[in-house]
Amino acid sequence: MAGPSLRSALLGEFLGTALLILLGDGVVAGDVLLSKTCDKMMITTAWGLAVALAVYLCGRLSGGHINPAVTLALAARGVFPRSRVLPYWGAQLAGAFVGAALVYADYAEAFRAFERDQHVIRGTMDGGKLVGAAAGGAGVFATYPAFDTPWRNFLSEFLGTAVLLLGVRALTDRRNAAPGGYVEPLALGALVWAIGLSLGGLTGYAINPARDLGPRLASALLGWGTAVFRSHGGYFLIPIIAPLAGGLAGTFLYDFAIHRSLPPAGEPSPPGELSP
Repeated sequence: MAGPSLRSALLGEFLGTALLILLGDGVVAGDVLLSKTCDKMMITTAWGLAVALAVYLCGRLSGGHINPAVTLALAARGVFPRSRVLPYWGAQLAGAFVGAALVYADYAEAFRAFERDQHVIRGTMDGGKLVGAAAGGAGVFATYPAFDTPWRNFLSEFLGTAVLLLGVRALTDRRNAAPGGYVEPLALGALVWAIGLSLGGLTGYAINPARDLGPRLASALLGWGTAVFRSHGGYFLIPIIAPLAGGLAGTFLYDFAIHRSLPPAGEPSPPGELSP
């Protein structure tokens, strides 16, 4: 029996990524605009759960990539059709854009109150950066770095995405100790949660080009304008390029260091027994 059509798979990726951003940017909006606490534990937990729910939503239909870095890495391994890479990227980007627009529609009044309290005009820049807390509210949608050190920011996003794909490969490799079934999306969400807690402080751990670019485009159209691309020295390129490169690195590291040495599926691997 043939699998889902490309059209169905793209709809799955669109809806999965839209849900990811709706819940992920939604928790950032609630924290930044209303509670003003910058509760890292709350934000990272919500993003992890958002990933799990998004994969539950579309995993069987599209594979639950919801991330161009995942799509590219699987295509590079030869386990995903390369002809579907660009369509998947388009669906993921569109889903992220729509998810961000829905967050704004829900929190529009809170954005206006936040700007009054912060005494900022939407999209205003000073010293090459968006003025105000959370990049003047634009930080609800996309990521902005804590420090303006391009190579270090690139490393942070590269490393975070490499860990992501290293974990994704381990959690989905049936020759390894993959959880499988209904547990797998929860394990993937826990992986993103851990990355956020451990590696997310410098750049906000985009680790997903669509997650960053789609909402950034939405924020540009919602009043922040071109400042979202110019702020922090054109930082927006880093969460696009670094995750793609990091995802490839993490995938090939897993295949080289782990996968090729695993016993065949179903063959026991006794603990404590070393192979020659």
